[in-house]
Amino acid sequence: MTEFRVWAPKPELVRLDVDGRVHALTRSDDGWWHADVDAPPHARYGYLLDQDPTVLPDPRSPRQPDGVHERSQLWDPTDANWTDGDWPGRSIDGTVIYELHLGTFTGAGTFDSAIEKLDYLVDLGIDFVELMPVNSFAGTHGWGYDGVLWYSVHEPYGGPDGLIRFVDACHARGLGVLIDAVFNHLGPSGNYLPRFGPYLSSASNPWGEGINIADADSDEVRRYIIGCALRWMRDFHADGLRLDAVHALVDTTAIDILEELANETDWLSKQLGRPLSLIAESDRNDPRLITPRDRGGYGLTAQWSDDIHHAIHTAVSGERQGYYADFGSLATLAHTLRHGYFHAATYSSFRHRRHGRPLDTATVPATRLLAYTCTHDQVGNRALGDRPSHNLTAGQLAIKAALVLASPYTAMLFMGEEWAASTPFQFFSSHPEPELARATAEGRKAEFAEHGWDAEEIPDPQDPQTFQRSKLNWDEVHAGEHARLHRFYRDLIALRRNETDLADPWLEHMIVDYDEEQAWIIMRRGQFGIACNLGAEPVQMPVTGEVVLSWGEPTVDADHTALEGHSVAILRCG
Repeated sequence: MTEFRVWAPKPELVRLDVDGRVHALTRSDDGWWHADVDAPPHARYGYLLDQDPTVLPDPRSPRQPDGVHERSQLWDPTDANWTDGDWPGRSIDGTVIYELHLGTFTGAGTFDSAIEKLDYLVDLGIDFVELMPVNSFAGTHGWGYDGVLWYSVHEPYGGPDGLIRFVDACHARGLGVLIDAVFNHLGPSGNYLPRFGPYLSSASNPWGEGINIADADSDEVRRYIIGCALRWMRDFHADGLRLDAVHALVDTTAIDILEELANETDWLSKQLGRPLSLIAESDRNDPRLITPRDRGGYGLTAQWSDDIHHAIHTAVSGERQGYYADFGSLATLAHTLRHGYFHAATYSSFRHRRHGRPLDTATVPATRLLAYTCTHDQVGNRALGDRPSHNLTAGQLAIKAALVLASPYTAMLFMGEEWAASTPFQFFSSHPEPELARATAEGRKAEFAEHGWDAEEIPDPQDPQTFQRSKLNWDEVHAGEHARLHRFYRDLIALRRNETDLADPWLEHMIVDYDEEQAWIIMRRGQFGIACNLGAEPVQMPVTGEVVLSWGEPTVDADHTALEGHSVAILRCG
């Protein structure tokens, strides 16, 4: 017998359909409906609400073989053939994470095809793979942030069995796996949850209606979210989650859902006997996220730091538009590298208000912040999906890489950046509903037209070629300048891993010198000096020692190191 349970406090009647046979369910006072039914192991099933004849998928569906609008399928995680029993897990602190979108990482865009590239990631020196969302969403391809059935795995990627094979293969190679989880909104296609219960709130965010985590009857919705998060780590052996846009979670309760999730993740970690990590994406610059709970924080493992990205990108590229307006100087870059946040109870011209709060660098290690030269957001949310490699010299890319990978922060790469991939990463979708498809395309064009772009230049997200253009071209990795930059990244990651001074997590131990006029900056970390010439003209920099890694041809004398334009040298000074 199989137990079927569904939380559905809204309808007056809920029935279960298993392979075309309808069964009555018993309702409990707490809004749960349940029944024990003799069902075959892979039965297709769904729920009938009141008198509507439409069979709806299970809100906690373990599998959606025919898409988010169709019946769910039974799937038992205990049937999986895991071989990672001796995987001890690892902390993300100070590691190198590799963010990838499964559908464009390889030509086939599946878990199995991605497995074929894992040895490449090991050779590069990667510690963790971070998957952009792999939960079920409408259509065949998309970014995954419009998921509607959070408990199931997108079937075109390989479904739950494919994810298990991928995680198992990663662990066999010593790679940890992080999964991007979206709990702040639901996608516009296939969202049947509001018909079952009060999943949505009175609040809203840029992507639609908010999730009910603090209004009436929100306790079960919170359990729905936390249960999904724990499922990724328990049933699929993920080593942690990246939590999308947590600033969009409106929680007015005394115990924030992030604190609750962190507490339960720590409990699960103890049960499993391996480290589990929670990484927040937040634009609030709020240290409470990564402050331990015994000191009044939420106790998350780490968070993305867009300020570090903005400070590095603007100083190197010269871009100043939009939210880059407060960044760009070397003084800003030096301050941000030393303090983790630039906006820390300071005025933000983009927001027209004070923003952020200072990070206590004496008690919070730098490894609790993620630094990166680019992410899926910083590439894909540009009008054309252009990468830094489309606009910068190879030397400028090397400078950005050195500032991230030789810093004290936990580092993250976005797929393909390590060889200056020529392919863009554009915004793409495959909504099956014509009206939604048209609205998505028109909305994208209108958004960028407001910022001065010709609407006709903006790629149509629904055009299959937009998706195809975004797939990595792996033939580039070992060709010409691509191969040279790849070697620089690999050597830089190896240096980071092997040198104790570069593993020091305390920002107070790092010294940053710079010259605004001559456009150079030096990070001093123990016996190492990371010297970067951001300008196009040669400069002499007050650092000397043995050159252990460089981009360009540095000249070292007793007092100075001469660097050509757009170049970097890492020196052993002691």
